[in-house]
Amino acid sequence: MNIGYEILNRLKDEIPNIEYNRYIKQLSYDEKRSSSDRAIYIAPNTLVANYIKTKYSDKITHLFEVKTSNKIVVLITTKEAKKNIKKVEQKSIDKTKHSLLNPSHTFDNFVVGGSNQFAYAAAKSVSEKPGDIYNPLFIYGGVGIGKTHLMQAVGNVLQNQGKDVIYTSVEQFLNDFLRHLRNGNMDRFKDKYRKCDILLIDDIQFLSNKDSIQEEFFHTFEALRNEKKQIIMTADKQPKKIGGLEERLKSRFEWGLIADIQPPELETKINIIKKKCEINRIKLNNEVINYIATIIENNTREIEGILSKLHAYSKLMNIDITIEFTKNVLKEQIRENRSNITIDTIINIVAKELNVKPSEIKSKGRSRNIVYARRVAIYLCRDLTTNSTMPQLAQYFGMKDHTAISHTMKKINELIKNDEDFKTKIDELTNKITSS
Repeated sequence: MNIGYEILNRLKDEIPNIEYNRYIKQLSYDEKRSSSDRAIYIAPNTLVANYIKTKYSDKITHLFEVKTSNKIVVLITTKEAKKNIKKVEQKSIDKTKHSLLNPSHTFDNFVVGGSNQFAYAAAKSVSEKPGDIYNPLFIYGGVGIGKTHLMQAVGNVLQNQGKDVIYTSVEQFLNDFLRHLRNGNMDRFKDKYRKCDILLIDDIQFLSNKDSIQEEFFHTFEALRNEKKQIIMTADKQPKKIGGLEERLKSRFEWGLIADIQPPELETKINIIKKKCEINRIKLNNEVINYIATIIENNTREIEGILSKLHAYSKLMNIDITIEFTKNVLKEQIRENRSNITIDTIINIVAKELNVKPSEIKSKGRSRNIVYARRVAIYLCRDLTTNSTMPQLAQYFGMKDHTAISHTMKKINELIKNDEDFKTKIDELTNKITSS
């Protein structure tokens, strides 16, 4: 077995089987064009290629480094782009050195909304005056909401200006440190990380409770900042909330600017889907786009997978992507995403958004706003929970029997069909519940 497929086999042990079978299995290794400093994989289409690049290229790169002890460039392309691969490779090798940036992570491809506007503005400012303002820039937030994209967007801007950019994760930084330590060539390690122009480092929270690597990173940080070299870090929480981190590191991480990214609101999710469709040349109507926006949770990386799946099924079955088709194709994913949603969660969110008390929704109160909130809650409980039957909901809400639930569902469905404002409100509530 050649090394390209051996690496994919190793990756199989580290990711969910469904992801491996759906995406990684579609890759073929281009042994003829690959070499000791680059590995080339061919994907069947740009959707699969972009999804793997975004989600797994770092892991593949790391597995190559573990296997070969060399940092190599991993390229994931398509058959259509294969004829231009030599130009792409050479440009990548000449300009990236150690960075391994994803070229699709640009400011133009980043969808700005209320949830990420501040972080976007901060990153854009840093790309214009690196090392001058906001150094370090510390971006924090949940998984899959754009931290790495923004950080790499800065890297891509500066790399195109000829700057020496290093992009890495704490895990890769640690492995690199240990490898150089074992080989007795720590000077090379220090030259690499302390003499670059820009250091981008992901998942800084994984420095927790690793004393030796914290010591090394402290000195790397000091060396870079003293030379006014830009440092950008990401984490899942702000510095002061990262346990097991030395106080001197926490304080230095707070020297520059701390910017958070919140889970995207519905409008931003819709705009992200539209942008992905534009990039990948997929045509979806507004009903399908809005539906996808309401079923994905906080992790917008899901979008690539959903679009890839819909596109593949549509082509294989020669069927247009309608709302019915979309619901059918994604039913298992929806069931998985919503398996943890409870009736109480729904009622609490509906009560807060519609300005009533949770107890009033479950009461027999007949005032207009309470009846309205109760009907909305019933509809969402039926739509978003995986195992709530109509008799169960009737019992929960103190109604006579399941026919009362059926009547409520019919009324709400009519309103959704005929009242665009009401439909938007239901979509917003659905988004808040699935993202909670």
